[in-house]
Amino acid sequence: MSRFLNAYTALTPASSRSDVAQVLQSITNGTPHLTSPARILTHPPTALPLQIDDAKRAELIQTIIDDLTKSNGSSSKKSRLTSRGASPAAFRVPRTRKPPDRIPAYPDAAPALQAVKSLGKNPAGSEVIASSANLAALLSLSRTYKDELDASNEALRCVANAMLLVDNARTRFVEKQVNGGDFALELLEKSSNPERIFLASRLLFLSTVSILDAADFIRSLIDAKPPGHPANITEIIGVKLDVLTKGILTGVQFARQAMTDLLKFTFNLLLHYPKLVDDSNNKNEVKVMGDCWSDRLDGILPYLLRTFNSLPPSYPAPLVAPMTHVIHSLITIPVSPSLHNVWFPPTTSNRGSPVPPTKPGGLSESSGKGSRPSSNGSSQAGSPTGGPAKDPKPGAFDRAWSALAAGRRSLSRSSSPHASGEPVDVLLRSYDLLDVSLSHYMPGAADADEPDVRERCRAETDQTLDDVLTPLAVLLTKLCLADEGSRLRMRAWILPDDLDRSAPLEGRADLLGRLLRLLASVHHAKLKNAVGEMLFAICDSDAGTLASYVGYGNVAGFLFNKGIMSAPPPPGGGAAGPAATPAGVPINPITGVAERPSAPVEMSDEEKEREAEKLFVLFDRLEKSGAMPKESNPIRKAIQEGKLG
Repeated sequence: MSRFLNAYTALTPASSRSDVAQVLQSITNGTPHLTSPARILTHPPTALPLQIDDAKRAELIQTIIDDLTKSNGSSSKKSRLTSRGASPAAFRVPRTRKPPDRIPAYPDAAPALQAVKSLGKNPAGSEVIASSANLAALLSLSRTYKDELDASNEALRCVANAMLLVDNARTRFVEKQVNGGDFALELLEKSSNPERIFLASRLLFLSTVSILDAADFIRSLIDAKPPGHPANITEIIGVKLDVLTKGILTGVQFARQAMTDLLKFTFNLLLHYPKLVDDSNNKNEVKVMGDCWSDRLDGILPYLLRTFNSLPPSYPAPLVAPMTHVIHSLITIPVSPSLHNVWFPPTTSNRGSPVPPTKPGGLSESSGKGSRPSSNGSSQAGSPTGGPAKDPKPGAFDRAWSALAAGRRSLSRSSSPHASGEPVDVLLRSYDLLDVSLSHYMPGAADADEPDVRERCRAETDQTLDDVLTPLAVLLTKLCLADEGSRLRMRAWILPDDLDRSAPLEGRADLLGRLLRLLASVHHAKLKNAVGEMLFAICDSDAGTLASYVGYGNVAGFLFNKGIMSAPPPPGGGAAGPAATPAGVPINPITGVAERPSAPVEMSDEEKEREAEKLFVLFDRLEKSGAMPKESNPIRKAIQEGKLG
C-alpha cells in the first residue's frame, strides 16, 4: 500500500505538470500510479485511499501539505508542486487534448488538496489534518488561493471533514494558534457565493456543537457587537438568510445546502448562548431548550420568520431541509413580551384562512395541471359523510403557493426583515405545513401505523415521521399556549362549530381525523405525544374541553399518560366544549359523534310474552346454577312485588 507514497515522493520540482497531475489524480481516485494518464482513465480504481496503511497515509498527507506550504513561500523551488509564475512550458499537454484557455496561478493546488481530502476521509488521516499546525496551514492556503475558488474551497473542505471526524479538531479550530473562528466568521460576513457561505457555515456549525468546548467562542460571537450593529452575528446571519432565500427561489446551486448549514449554526447559538448567560438562582437545574433566553438574540426572529414564510413548497416530501431547520430554530425562541408583536403582528391576530390569489378565469394558482390535491378542511366540506359547505375553504397547498408568491414579492422589494409588506402569519403557515404533510403521508383515512406510511417517510427523507413532524407540532403548541387568539383560530380551523359529527371523528379523511388516529399510534411515540399536547393547548389546556370536542374515547390514553384520570364530562356539565350540534342534536361524550335517536320497537302482545318467557327462563337458569343469588333475580323480585301477573 506504499505505492501512492512512493509515486508521490518520486516526483521532483523538475517533474512535468502532467506527471504531477497523474499522481495526484491516482491518489484521489485510489488508482495505483500507472505509466500513462490515458491508462489511468481506462482502468477502474482497484485500491481506494481508505485501504492505505495508516502510517503511510499520515506521511503522505503531511508531505502534500508541506509541499503546498512550500510552493507559496521562499522554498517554492524545493516543492514538488507548482507555484505562481510557473513557466507555461512546464505544462505538457497531450496532443490529443486542447490546451487550457488559462493557466491557473496555482495549477497543482486544487488537485493536491483533493488528494488530501480523499486521504482524510479515514479518521487516521483526519487526525493528521486536525493538528493545530495543519489546520492553520490549510486556512492560510485558503486565503492564498482566494482567487482560485476551487483550490480555496478544497482547503476548507479538508478542514471541515477533519472537524467532523475528530472531536479535538473543533476545539483547536477556535484556539488562538489557529484562530479559525474569526476566519470563518469573516468568510461568512464577506461571502455572497452560496458555496462559500456553505463552507463558512459548516465550519461555524461544527465549532459550536459542544457548549462545554466552545463556550468562550459562542460568547464572543454574540457579545462582540451590540444588537443592531451591521457586524453583529444575528444581523450577519439574517442578511445571509435573505440572500440564500432569493437563491433558492431562483434555483441557484448550493443555496439549499448553504441555508441548511447556516441554520444549524444558528440553532447552536440559540440553544447554547442563553444557557451561558443565564443568571437564574438555581444553577444546578438542568436547562432544556426554551427554558432561558437572552434579548441579545431577539434580532434574529424577524429574519427567521421571513425565511419561514418565503421558502417554496417542496416535492415530493412537503417538509424537508432547510425548512425543518428553520422550525428547529424557531422553537428555541420564546414568545416574550418584547417579541410578542414580532410573532403575532396585529394585522394577523384575527386573520382567518385567506383565499389565494386567482388567475384570469377564476382558477387558483394551484388548480392548473400538475397541481397536487389539497387536504380537506375540518368542516363538513371535508367530511366523507358531510354535505356541501357553506363557504368552500381553500386547501392548505393553495395557501402555501399563495404565501410563496407573497414571499417572492416581499424579497424583491427589500432585503430588510423590518420592511413593510405582507406580515408573516406564522400560525397559518405552520398549520398549512402540518395539514399538507399529514395528508401526504397519511392519505385519505390511512392509519398512522400502516407500513406504507412509515416507509414513504423513510424513503423520501431518510427520517421517521417522529423526526420530521414533531418539531412542527411543538411550534404550533408553543404558539397556542402563548396567545389566546392563536388558540381560537386553531380551534376554528380544526374543530369548527359546524363540524360534521354524523360519523366517527377518528375516521375522517382530514386533519382532525389524522390527528386523532395519531393519538392511537404505536410507532410514532414522539409525534403522538406532541399532537396530544397541541390539541390540549388548543382546548385551553382543559381536559374536559378537549374530551367534549373530540370524545373522551379518543383522548383517554393521552390524558392518562398526562396524569389526568378524570371521567368524561356529563352532557352540558359545564365543559367549554359543545354538548350538542348547531341543530340541537346531543353529542355522545365518549365518541364525540352526534347521538342518533333510536326508533321505537313495535311488538305485538304475543311477541312481548315470548320475550318475557325467554328472560324468565334465562334468569331462572342463572339462579339455579348459583351464578345469581335469589334476592338479585329481577324476575323473582318483580313477581314478589306484584308487578307481574
